[in-house]
Order: sequence, then structure tokens, then C-alpha cells
Amino acid sequence: MNLKLLNEVTAFIWQEGDMLDHGEFENWLSLWSGKGTYVIPIDPKEQDFENSLNYAYDDHHMRELRVQRLTGGESISTSPQPRTVRTLSRFRVLSERGANVTVRCAQNVREFRKESLKHYSADIVYELERDGDGFKIQRKLIRLINADDTLAGIGYIL
Repeated sequence: MNLKLLNEVTAFIWQEGDMLDHGEFENWLSLWSGKGTYVIPIDPKEQDFENSLNYAYDDHHMRELRVQRLTGGESISTSPQPRTVRTLSRFRVLSERGANVTVRCAQNVREFRKESLKHYSADIVYELERDGDGFKIQRKLIRLINADDTLAGIGYIL
């Protein structure tokens, strides 16, 4: 086990989660490669995300629009803006090929909005590419454990 690499990717992913919880969305956008994809499939076993229905399948442009909706105050699903706290754990480097690293971890998100506290759990797979001393996200695949159940509107970025 490469503990140095595990520590590097863990710190990067924790930083991303902290940015999201504290509304640093412009900084969050800078963590992505230009061709990176943000995917939340509806079917927990789905592999063909381009040809299936997803809660989210965002490229660069769609991530920017998602941030605009979150911060613009014009979307009913994001007004008032939810407060979130996420816990990321159980990090495992699945592969390392040159500059590319694939990492799987668990995420639990608590969302408070309109006097209601909700909880979402997911397995996340990050495909990262080295970028200088850090990484850029090539793909973030979020597999909600209850994705095929009825979900309330999620008005923030998982």
C-alpha cells in the first residue's frame, strides 16, 4: 500500500468536501479538468452513464450552471440554501497508472434546510489526474445507496 499516495488523495478529497460544505463553489470548479464528468446514476448497477438516466451527468458547462443555480437564489430547490456537513471515510486507492489515480471512498452527507434534516449515504469513485503538486478530477461517480428509491430534491452538490 502506497501510504504517501493514499494521504495525498485523501487530503485532496477532504479539501473538496470542505469547499462544498462551505459554499466555495468557484474554488470547487477549479478542481476539475476541462473534460471531467460529475455523475450520479439512478440505477445503482449502471455502467453506461451516457446512455442512461442519471440524477446528474455534468460536464464543465453543466457544473458551472449547477453552481449558478445554487448561488443565484432563483431556484426554488436551493432557496433557502441548504447547509451541509459531509463525512468522507474508508479511502482505498483502486489503481494508479502513471498520472491517473482511481480512489473509492464512502460519503455521508447531512443536509439541513427548511427545518428538516436529511441524510444521504454514497459510495464515491474519483478518477483523478496529477496536476503539479495536486490533482484534477476527471470523473466523480456518486452511487447513492438508495438511488433507486424515491428521493427528495437535492438542492446542493454531493
